Amino acid sequence: MKIHFSADSTCDVSPEFLARYPVEILPLSVELEGKFYRDGVDLTPDEIITRVNAGAALPKTSAINVEEYREAFTRALETSDAVIHFNISSDFSSCHQNACIAAEGLNVWCIDSRNLSTGITMLLAEGCDRAEAGMEPEQIAKELRERVDKVDVSFIVDRLDYLYKGGRCSALAMLGANVLHIRPCIEVKDGKMGVCRKYRGTYERCLRQYIADRMRTKDDVKPRRIFLTHTGVAAQAVETVRQMVLQEVPFAEVYEVRAGCSITSHCGENTFGIIMYHE
Repeated sequence: MKIHFSADSTCDVSPEFLARYPVEILPLSVELEGKFYRDGVDLTPDEIITRVNAGAALPKTSAINVEEYREAFTRALETSDAVIHFNISSDFSSCHQNACIAAEGLNVWCIDSRNLSTGITMLLAEGCDRAEAGMEPEQIAKELRERVDKVDVSFIVDRLDYLYKGGRCSALAMLGANVLHIRPCIEVKDGKMGVCRKYRGTYERCLRQYIADRMRTKDDVKPRRIFLTHTGVAAQAVETVRQMVLQEVPFAEVYEVRAGCSITSHCGENTFGIIMYHE
């Protein structure tokens, strides 16, 4: 059976990942300065950073509508027997609800990842692995829905002005964080985001502390793959993280992923996360 895998553009992928797993990414709509763009097609994260830093308001993303999903699923089924589609957490967007409506009557399974960014990508890769092993789509969807809580997603935020502009922190909290050089670590749990720890010091020091803390959970980590996901971080910092995680767990696949428009527009530059999968 040929299974077509797809995900919304809130699912961040790298060229290396797409070379290994040829999946389809469906773009959300992004509004920036009164104009609409297709996420990752007509607009890039670097363009968002440049324009916001120049004074533009933060962009707004719009969920893919039912008609767009229906068209994409129908098109995929012309050359495949089934479709498995992954959505950003239903607590963050109406994408999953729209996809489920569009999938009615079709051989399509929609999975609420209860996550975002490469947290979705991790589940997507797990699904592709199962398909390569010959598993049927219904069983793949069942297993992944049961294991969404095994995905370990966190990221450290360097600057809070994007969160402030997006209404996700107060002006007082932003001022205090800037004065004290505080950088929060945000974790995704049960489909929602929350601050799990706050680091203080230079960005490099906080990044090292963050990685050391996250790797303390390594005992039951699945060593198949890890994602190093960021919104534009110096190459040396990425390499430092790569060496730190590989010293703890010899991951077979290490993917460096530049986060797309959605994460960038909410978190700004120098946001860095590691995404793992627990047994």
